[in-house]
Amino acid sequence: MKKNIVRALALAGVMTMALGSLTACGGNDAGTKGSDAPSGETPKNTDADAGAELSGTITLSGSTSMEKLATAMAEAFMAEHTGVTVTPEFTGSSAGIEAVTAGTVNIGNSSRSLTDSEKAAGAVENIVAIDGIAVIADKENTVEDLTKEQLTKIYKGEVKNWSELGGPNEAVVVIGRENGSGTRGAFEELLEVEDACKYANELDSTGAVLAKVASTPGAIGYVSLDVLDDSVKAMKLEGVEATADNIKAGKYFLSRPFVMATKGEISEQSELVQAFFDFVKSDAGKKVVAGAGLITVD
Repeated sequence: MKKNIVRALALAGVMTMALGSLTACGGNDAGTKGSDAPSGETPKNTDADAGAELSGTITLSGSTSMEKLATAMAEAFMAEHTGVTVTPEFTGSSAGIEAVTAGTVNIGNSSRSLTDSEKAAGAVENIVAIDGIAVIADKENTVEDLTKEQLTKIYKGEVKNWSELGGPNEAVVVIGRENGSGTRGAFEELLEVEDACKYANELDSTGAVLAKVASTPGAIGYVSLDVLDDSVKAMKLEGVEATADNIKAGKYFLSRPFVMATKGEISEQSELVQAFFDFVKSDAGKKVVAGAGLITVD
């Protein structure tokens, strides 16, 4: 009886050792099951790494006045995220808002506040910078300063010669932007001259206005503050120069927001678009805004 018990215990011990050996041999396979990583390496695509680097495309469309800002912001964002492509197009503010509400672009650029109807269509106003509108004349014009009333009368066609304002005996040539332009919309709204302007020329871009005024004796026009150069004269308004400091101080009355509109809140956009807005609001993004000659917003 005792011999049978001893034999049984011995047999059980051998089987236990054999099973332990098999388990040890198969331990590496069980530990790496479901992973393609070589032994000793950290598996790729872990939760910590997922989404660490962005990729994809962001599309923007809209205001020609925002070309300098949108291009610079796109380039700066792509420099930080090499897997991302940002493609801005410049079709005018109204067209940009129509595109974003239609879902054909991610962001609609507008150089004016959004209208109630645009907001009702789902567009959300995200102000990314403040711009001043500079009133410009050809460099030979001797008039230096205009009151709001004088500027209003010029654009309504009530002042037809610069001599009426103490300038040369020269016809006033009123230059403006085309219908749908954010710059025109903001300018006319701020002066309260909507649908009352008497334009000699209505041009389809900021650059075109700048060039036309520079080359036309007696011309007057309006452009975004950030595109001013020495080819034209910037008029003072109510004795105040068109500068960022004066706009911040509330002294210069022709200023407007630069808007990057989305369809729905930013929080409802894709991870990529949200990351773009995070960049715009960051210190790096504010440097881009300042570098474009614009005023940053908090």
